[in-house]
Amino acid sequence: MPVKSRISLLALGLLTMTPFLWRLVHKGLGEPIGLLSDAGVGILLFALLLYAPHWLRVILATLWAVFSIGSQELVTAMRRLPTWEDLHYLTDPAFVSNSTAGLEVSSPALVWTMLLSALLVVFLPFPRPRRRALFPAGLAVAAVILAVQSYLSIANDDQSVAARHNALHWLVTDALLSPPRLTPEELARYPLPEGLNELDLGGRALLPKGTGAKNVLIIAMEGIPGLYYPEIRAAMGLPQNSVSMDALAASTPQAMLIPDFVDHSHQTIRGLYAMLCGDFSKLSSETPKAVELQGNPDRAKDCLPAQMAKQGWSTHYLQAAGLSFMGKDRVMPLVGFQQVHGTEWFKEANPFPFNWGVVDSVFFRGARDYIAELRKQPRPWMLTLLTVGTHQPYAVPDEVAARYPSRRDATVDLLDHAVAQFIKDLRADGVLEDTLVMITSDESHGSEKGDWISSWGLGVVLAPEAGKLPRLKQGTYGLVDVEASILDYLGQPIPASVIGRSFFRDYSEPREMVSSTASKRRWHTAGNLRYECLSDGRCRVGKAKSLLGPPPAEFGRDEEGTGAEIFPITAALNRKLTPERNLQVLKFADGEIRHLPEKIRGEWSDSLVGAQYLDFPAHSKVRVSIKVKVLQAPEEGVQLRLALKQWEHPLADIQHDRFPLLHAREEGGIEFSFENTLPRQAFSFHLLGEGKDAVVELEQFDVTVDSRGG
Repeated sequence: MPVKSRISLLALGLLTMTPFLWRLVHKGLGEPIGLLSDAGVGILLFALLLYAPHWLRVILATLWAVFSIGSQELVTAMRRLPTWEDLHYLTDPAFVSNSTAGLEVSSPALVWTMLLSALLVVFLPFPRPRRRALFPAGLAVAAVILAVQSYLSIANDDQSVAARHNALHWLVTDALLSPPRLTPEELARYPLPEGLNELDLGGRALLPKGTGAKNVLIIAMEGIPGLYYPEIRAAMGLPQNSVSMDALAASTPQAMLIPDFVDHSHQTIRGLYAMLCGDFSKLSSETPKAVELQGNPDRAKDCLPAQMAKQGWSTHYLQAAGLSFMGKDRVMPLVGFQQVHGTEWFKEANPFPFNWGVVDSVFFRGARDYIAELRKQPRPWMLTLLTVGTHQPYAVPDEVAARYPSRRDATVDLLDHAVAQFIKDLRADGVLEDTLVMITSDESHGSEKGDWISSWGLGVVLAPEAGKLPRLKQGTYGLVDVEASILDYLGQPIPASVIGRSFFRDYSEPREMVSSTASKRRWHTAGNLRYECLSDGRCRVGKAKSLLGPPPAEFGRDEEGTGAEIFPITAALNRKLTPERNLQVLKFADGEIRHLPEKIRGEWSDSLVGAQYLDFPAHSKVRVSIKVKVLQAPEEGVQLRLALKQWEHPLADIQHDRFPLLHAREEGGIEFSFENTLPRQAFSFHLLGEGKDAVVELEQFDVTVDSRGG
């Protein structure tokens, strides 16, 4: 065999077995089931690529390298493996470019090993072996290994999914698993447990009527679990952690801490919905409820900012990232924020590059200035802040990151000092004397200490009545309780659609709580039973005081099958914003003014509306109605166009008319409809246009989803 072929063959072996070797080096024999999964998948891929024609080998080797690298980054960032529903992120140019900026990866040795071996396989072709018997032999060996892995995985499903599976193995397994389902009619009649569907203000009030705070400040920090706050960590019975937000702890000595605080799901827009709208975020990767609010404006009026604006507060939202990602430019005004700002608001430049937006130190300095302006006005105010520095690839200079075990640890430390200084500045400015402050997180990026930590959020409350509140608040709470708690504190009426308990009350009875993170659905019942269920319906159960914390000592298989109730519970909670008549109208425009680029740079970056990643059920009909008025245009006019995509792939099976050529002060639009025989997921509309100094008004962009059938 020629030397080039030998090199390529060795590279192929290294390419397919790198995940196995990586786990072996970093975990030793501590994750034997995961090693079997890595080995089985590696051998299977090696056999397939060995006998594949070179053109197919190039495609598969490239996809495998990219997928493995992305999966490792996800495990490092969020302590979970990808599912098939995550694939749309890989086709989102904004997400990919921001997350991979500067090639700042958490596992450079794995990345370069995969990339270099893939390049050798691509550019050093070798002939397929003549001995065909090796192919079925390789498949047989892989099948035996994966069969053993499957048996052991089922027997040890109390371990995390990441500890038991290769990323590709789990992606396929998750796609094939089918949890129990109910029909839409059954779900409409399904009785949710009262604790998951009602407002509970029956507890004993901790404060007398009439509060010391007139303003409200919510600080949501990207991905931070309760694990990082020393006293909270100790209260949950965990040993000292390598990452600790000691500066934040030192700046909040009189805060009320809520150790048992649940983040219900992954993804920022879901966490924001839960905390701002008093409802559980979707416990799946389907269209977020925040997007569905656009078809349910009455429910949006019940969200916290809208309720406070109704009662006379001025309401503000300020985040460190751009607003278009996840459609926050539409969602935040919809839920009642009168002023909504992202990176465009900040004047101070970052001290080092960071593609996602404003680094934490700059963000909090800007937030202090923002609050100073709010305090000049006579009206009370509500402000919600969202950081982004602890998002992959992490806002930290290389020379600083080199002093820490990982880039993420470094950014947590930078965030710790930035938010601690912010709290000190607020105290010095007198803000804390009349402001209720909630310090929390949008989601949890988890920890190797346990996959349940991916459901553990941060709960820290600063109030002027600090001496009257306990240091450690007992009981289970979560993002779902933020709206009810703040309105209860302020003595304001709480809409009937809002659910949850109040931080400012003591409850004698346990409560229901749910979450869905790290590929597990978790359910804690009012009877103090904790269930953890996988997508195939297998559950474990044990007696526990909370959904959070290390699993109970006796955490056995749910032989009675009661835990399977979590699947209809999840489905019913997910459908709460779905109209009973199965006719949903999503509105993506209401007179917004948009400046067109001189030349279109990309369909994502230059889309005029945030109508992306929608899900349409099977046997549904979708009607689209768009009206646009051109306010300014070059002499040749403006030619708008609409791109339809699914999983970011252009769709050829949906036909619609072109937009008319429009000149200044002219109005035009299109209407069309299409049928969905099968479900459509990750469906996106991209409305695009270009023209020097061109400005348009989006009068209407309605997407009506009719699921009534017939």
